[in-house]
Order: sequence, then structure tokens, then C-alpha cells
Amino acid sequence: MLKTLKTLKTPIMLAAVFSASALFSGCTKKTDDQSGTAQVAAVKSEPSGAQASEIVIGEYGSFTGNEATFGQSTDKGLKMAIDETNKAGGIKGKQIKLIALDDQGKAEEAAAVVTRLITQNKVVALIGEVASSRTLAAAPIAQEHKIPMISPSSTNPKVTEIGDNIFRVCFIDPFQGTVMAKFAFEHLKVKKVAILRDVKSDYSVGLADYFIKKFKELGGEVVADESYQGGEMDFKPQLTKLKSKTPEAIFIPGYYTEVGLIARQARALNISAPLLGGDGWDSSKLFEIGGKDINGSYFSNHFTTESTDPAVVDFLKRYKEKYNGETADGLAALGYDAGKILIAAIERAGEAKPELIRAEIAKTKDFVGVTGKISIDSQRNATKPAMVVKVDGNVNRYVTTITP
Repeated sequence: MLKTLKTLKTPIMLAAVFSASALFSGCTKKTDDQSGTAQVAAVKSEPSGAQASEIVIGEYGSFTGNEATFGQSTDKGLKMAIDETNKAGGIKGKQIKLIALDDQGKAEEAAAVVTRLITQNKVVALIGEVASSRTLAAAPIAQEHKIPMISPSSTNPKVTEIGDNIFRVCFIDPFQGTVMAKFAFEHLKVKKVAILRDVKSDYSVGLADYFIKKFKELGGEVVADESYQGGEMDFKPQLTKLKSKTPEAIFIPGYYTEVGLIARQARALNISAPLLGGDGWDSSKLFEIGGKDINGSYFSNHFTTESTDPAVVDFLKRYKEKYNGETADGLAALGYDAGKILIAAIERAGEAKPELIRAEIAKTKDFVGVTGKISIDSQRNATKPAMVVKVDGNVNRYVTTITP
């Protein structure tokens, strides 16, 4: 998606822990999956590899930073998958130990923490990241060390092209761009669209390009293509230019942090065209930032809380019970599926050896996940459907499903 959203319960607690860790060089957040507690520990104090009774896997994500809900949600889903396995006896009698490190939403930090997880913590596999830019920074390190890595939700096609140890359980941007172009042209019946993309984001730039290609193939017209940089707060100059072109819809393939602000400023300029986007919108913070101005907008996603599938209904129920009434979002569901696929691969491998795990992940076929039936193709991408949802306050209403 997918550039979000351990066991720490609130952003305030997270901030406190990381403020403290800043006082010590080499210190980083460590999450103990079995105890449900989080602590700050020097990297040197971590175990150097799996003990006889443990299988050590690593996770890296944006637990703090601009898109913190991405990392936090993914982590909760992953921990749920691991907890369930450990409570059922683990894998061949061994418990899974998760070491989760915060990359602070920075590409350079993602590379650094993955290096630590591999060289110091001796993990046998990795889960992460959400943001494509950060995955692209870290994946070459996993590939160099031949450690299998599963991204729950990085959708840029370049991610798995890095090498044969890099996998994902989400759809990719060429498909996601096609989904939203077809939805705009065929479902919303719009013929003229404008683009507003984040030029610093591999995810945003790629998704915009795929959307444009398909929309033009369908016979639509792109009347404007404006850009911004992630972290900006004022989008009125770009929106004013878009307004002058009278688009019937505006495609904004960015992250919820900027999208909410863009929605507010677009409506303040009396732009009434529907706003469209991708899975980077998926966050509980989207409506909090965008308010009523984001209502009626559409985005592609991996998951819907309105599903009647018994497996999804049960997952949502268990997630709420585990996390004090919180509703799972798409990132949590993908974190859960990534964890379950990795666990199944380790079980089939028979031994927790990276090369054996890698081979079994590659064999994943028709895995029934909460985000759909997942098969890993020859390019290590997931073949699966996408859903389009409509923002309605704190709820994303299911609209339609589009299959590959």
C-alpha cells in the first residue's frame, strides 16, 4: 500500500517510552509477545538467536511517526496470530518469540533495525513494513542475508522484485490502480479526473501512474496532475489549480495524514467532486483528521468490517475482546494474515531454518485469510481481490469487490 498502524496501549505511553530511550544510544523498543508487556532494552541485551524452546521472528514498523497507526495496527494483528499459536502449544512444542522494533516512519531507520534483527537478534524470518518506501529500504538487507520477509501491505511492485526472499500478502498497485480507475469510470460514471500525488512516496507516485494508465485506456481524461510532499499542511495552491479544471473526481493516492487535511481544504474551496484513494487511507485517524469533509469519499482496501464471512466476523470479535473494544482495520487484518501464513510455513518446514521457511512461504496456495483467499504467485505477490469502501464517519461502508 501499500507508506501506520505494541503492546503499549496508548500513543502517550509510546511517546513516553521513546522519549526515555532517546537518552541511551543503541536503545530501541522491544516487545515481548508472550507477556504482553513492552520494555526499552539495549540491543546488545537481546538473545542472539533462538533458544531451544523458542523460534525468534522479527517485526519492523512505524510504531511512532507520521503514519504510526499503520505500524500499531499491523503489530496488533500479528501479535494476535502469534498469541493464538503459542496458547495452542506453539510450533512443534516451541514458542514463538517476537522482537518488534520501531523504524519511526523513516526509511533509513527501517534499514537499521532490520540489520539489527538479522545480525544481532538472529531472527529466522521478518514481518514488515506497511509503507513501500520503507520496505524498499529494508528488503535488500533481508535478501542479502537470505532471511525470508513478508510485507503485510507494501503494494509497490518493486518490493518483491528485490529478490526471492521477499514476499507480500496484499495486492499490488497495478491492480489497485486498475480497481479505482474502473470504479471511477464504470461505477461513478466520471469521465474527467484530476490527480493529487505525494512525490516523495514510492507508493503514491506508482499508484497514481497505474490509475492514470487504466483510466485513459477506458476512455477517461486526466485534466490535471498536481503534487505535494508528505508532511505538508497547506494544499490550497494545488487544489485551486485542480478546481479550475473542473474535474468530476479527484484521485489522491496518499496517506491518511495528508488526505484528511486535503479533504477539509478542498471543501473549503467549494470543490464538491468526490475524492478517491487507495489503501493508504485506511486508518481510524482518517475521519478524525478529515471530519465530515471526508465523508462520501471512496478508497480501495483489503478488508471490510461489514463482511458476513463467519471467519471475518469471528476475527473481529476476537480482536475486540483482545484490544479493549477496538475495531480491527485493514492493516490489523493483513498483519494477522501475514503472521498466520508465516506460522503455517514454519510448521510445514519442520525446522526453523530460513531457507526452509522461504521455500514453504513460496508454496502458499488458497490460504484462507481474513482478507480473502491468498495464493503466492511466482513473483512472490499475493493474488487476491480488492474491495472498494465509502467513508461514512468512523465506518468504511462496503461498496463492491473487484477480483483480479
